[in-house]
Amino acid sequence: MARREPLNREKVLDAALALADEEGLDGLSMRRLAKMLGVEAMSLYNHVSNKADLVDGIAERVFAQVELPDPGLPWQRRIREAALGMYRAFRRHPVVPLALATDRSNPTSVRALRPVDALVGALYEAGFDDVGAWRALGAVNGLVFGSLLMSTGGFTNLPEVHAGERNVGAFITRMDPEALPHFSRLLRGTRDGVDPETDFAQALDALIRGLESEPK
Repeated sequence: MARREPLNREKVLDAALALADEEGLDGLSMRRLAKMLGVEAMSLYNHVSNKADLVDGIAERVFAQVELPDPGLPWQRRIREAALGMYRAFRRHPVVPLALATDRSNPTSVRALRPVDALVGALYEAGFDDVGAWRALGAVNGLVFGSLLMSTGGFTNLPEVHAGERNVGAFITRMDPEALPHFSRLLRGTRDGVDPETDFAQALDALIRGLESEPK
């Protein structure tokens, strides 16, 4: 009989992230996670304090997947790469932005906050003061989370399927083009040509151009 490798926090969090990706945050429980790992639920408490610690841990792991921008790049490029990296990591694991947006997770470790620190550093280099950097960071975060919210159907659908692909058809069949001519035209014209990441990147570029023109 093969000897089971001992558990550690990293293995527990890897399994928790896989379970949450498959079952959602409500499906993530110590009991189900223990069953998945083939152990007793009480043994998990040697590695995580409780479910809140578990959710913070998986959020930290996803933040750690964000590739940090080269500090030698211009500040505009650093903002773009950090924001795009967060968007991609969160889109692969939409349970994490859901946990953050609903205040079920608030990771404060260095590992989790490095991408945010890189963003803020770029904003300071651009010349923003504390208040300006805070507002600009909010704009970037708002774009990241808003784009994810729209493209994943509230952070709850499969990350590889754009929520709009399911919803546009229903809108088109029910919409009166005479009463709503502009929105009707827009939906018909973009039904087959929308890519979430391309849309996000274009919006991000527009936001960065706006930051360039902000008085410092």
